[in-house]
Amino acid sequence: MSKQAIVIGLGQFGMAVAQALSERGVEVLAVDVQAERVRLAAQFAAEAACFDATDEDALAKTSPERREVCVCAIGDDSKEGSIIATALLRQMGAKRIIARANDDVHARILKLVGAHHVVNPERRLGERLANQILYEGILGEMDLAGGLKVTELEAPQSFLGETLASLSLPTEYGVTVVTIRRPGEAVLLPKSDEVVQEGDVLVVVSDEEGIAKLMEATQSSGD
Repeated sequence: MSKQAIVIGLGQFGMAVAQALSERGVEVLAVDVQAERVRLAAQFAAEAACFDATDEDALAKTSPERREVCVCAIGDDSKEGSIIATALLRQMGAKRIIARANDDVHARILKLVGAHHVVNPERRLGERLANQILYEGILGEMDLAGGLKVTELEAPQSFLGETLASLSLPTEYGVTVVTIRRPGEAVLLPKSDEVVQEGDVLVVVSDEEGIAKLMEATQSSGD
């Protein structure tokens, strides 16, 4: 049986979440007060409904307690609406509520009224882009629990021809190479004697300080 989700608020973020979940086989009920947004979501969502999610009776009819996840993605246009909808979802027994926040105060309130997890997509995007702006060669990043992150980076010139063991990345920078993407080959699970080649993309795990230290060192050596 497919998982079921409600996505409330079909702005840019909510629409993207609803579509991504639908593409992964989740039965999504997409909700918004704007009929045009609902019409667009109906093209890919299992269901799409036009109503105000702060209307307790209307929201209750969607049976949030039976869904695996409820996403409150109401945007900047109504912080009050997002808070009320989140509180109602929790009151109705929703198992897992993910709410979108616009700032720190909004995030704290959403947690207080019952959100299990709060996201700020604009802040997260800014944080992810910061290292790509600062350091040439970083292709992408993803946060992990405990302050760690996965970073994709083009192998620096100073790494070429060196083995992973000789680079001593874990001891020097607190950075561990977990995979290597090599042009024309499958993704490698590298051993310590793997030689870094031209065109390699290294996928590494580190904390924020470690990747910054590594990038500063490699860019300085390339000057």
